[in-house]
Amino acid sequence: MFGGPITYATDLSGLNENPVNASPGTGTAIVIFDDVAHTLRVQVSFSNLLGITTASHIHCCAAPPSNAPVATQTPFFTGFPIGVTAGTYDHTFDTLLDATYRAGFITSSGGSAAAAEATLAAGLAAGEAYLNIHTDVFTGGEIRGILAPVPEPGTFVLAGLALAGVFLRRKLVRN
Repeated sequence: MFGGPITYATDLSGLNENPVNASPGTGTAIVIFDDVAHTLRVQVSFSNLLGITTASHIHCCAAPPSNAPVATQTPFFTGFPIGVTAGTYDHTFDTLLDATYRAGFITSSGGSAAAAEATLAAGLAAGEAYLNIHTDVFTGGEIRGILAPVPEPGTFVLAGLALAGVFLRRKLVRN
């Protein structure tokens, strides 16, 4: 579908929840989706939660700030730190395994892990997926963030070269 790894990132906060909450909790998440290797790497760091963690997952597919159904395994990612107010997490999932997804997401996506992979990929690309951390104080979610694509370093180089070309052309035209 996309041809290799795409990196998505977000800042996690209570202000990103729906409904918004006043949690002092913060965090960051990086999700690397690779449709060639069929992997989903999830990296999360969080702190200052008011409650202790009870769940964590990716929700998909609804336009922000709407709430979306859970796409990935429930109630929490394999190995995610549960029962804490701060922590880090790094795990790579096989996107062709049913265990990577919530059963209902597989069903609603067409009935297979491959279909769920395609649905999640499309949701991520459309900006309709978010990572959420739930706690015992905020059972609907204490901190979350919309996953947005991170431009590749080459994008900045090309943009810089194009901008330099525009300025050079303007200078030459004026002279």
